[in-house]
Amino acid sequence: MGLFNVTRPASFLLTGIPGLESSHSWLAGPLCVMYAVALGGNTVILQAVRAEPSLHEPMYLFLCMLSFSDVAMSMATLPTVFRTFCLNARSIAFDACLVQMFLIHSFSMMESGILLAMSFDRYVAICDPLHYATVLTNGVIAGMGVAVTARSFITLFPLPFLIKRLPICRSNVLSHSYCLHPDMMKLACADITINSIYGLFVLVSTFGMDLIFIFLSYVLILRSVMAIASREERLKALNTCVSHILAVLAFYVPMIGVSTVHRFGKHAPRYVHVLMSNVYLFVPPVLNPLIYSAKTKEVRRAIVRMFRSIKM
Repeated sequence: MGLFNVTRPASFLLTGIPGLESSHSWLAGPLCVMYAVALGGNTVILQAVRAEPSLHEPMYLFLCMLSFSDVAMSMATLPTVFRTFCLNARSIAFDACLVQMFLIHSFSMMESGILLAMSFDRYVAICDPLHYATVLTNGVIAGMGVAVTARSFITLFPLPFLIKRLPICRSNVLSHSYCLHPDMMKLACADITINSIYGLFVLVSTFGMDLIFIFLSYVLILRSVMAIASREERLKALNTCVSHILAVLAFYVPMIGVSTVHRFGKHAPRYVHVLMSNVYLFVPPVLNPLIYSAKTKEVRRAIVRMFRSIKM
């Protein structure tokens, strides 16, 4: 018990965008639109896949997992972002902040794992199409979903306890409108080496390895596609990967930017840190439903049919 009996504030104060505090009410409108698109768009995709039997295939089941993780991520950040920008209520209890931190990092890691699973789906579909149905059975897909979820929760389970052991006496003002591990540990007036090392270990061993395996899967896919004699067939095969590639870029480019700024941009203006973190958390849930509904005609047709049936 003595391990966690340290000095800490009863609550933290969240921050919107430094220097633009007077404009928070104006920024609330665009943020509400982004949340509406993220929650509404991903919910529509989930419902369209559920209602359309022809979409009960591995590619679209993985898409449902991605949409679910985007909805969960949006719901994890929505309460504090809404209170900070719309109500100017910046306070969040210490334990509530720990819970939000754990959920945000967990759902982010889940999304990374799902993107890796989707790259495996594309690899099997293009490089070994004859065994696609036998390799990616419903049982295998469910097992991959459970593994991705378990990895996230098990890997990140120590984070709240690593924060709780730290005395926090410098300040109780966080840099964002939500709670993140790097932001919270910087407020400690004690050695944070363990937190930094574990955070870097998690980043490299999960997100980093996922990105490497996604890259390798596309190297193999490209090699297989280049062996196809027909140019039309090559383009058709590559076209099935476009949506996934865009989703990978929408997720990893902001994440790499955030990690770089946090690790090496200590002298960068505060608004740069805030802007990069907001892009990382808000953009993928907004873009993913737009990408898949625009670039995947099967999903687009299912959505149209769903809305037509509602009108009838």
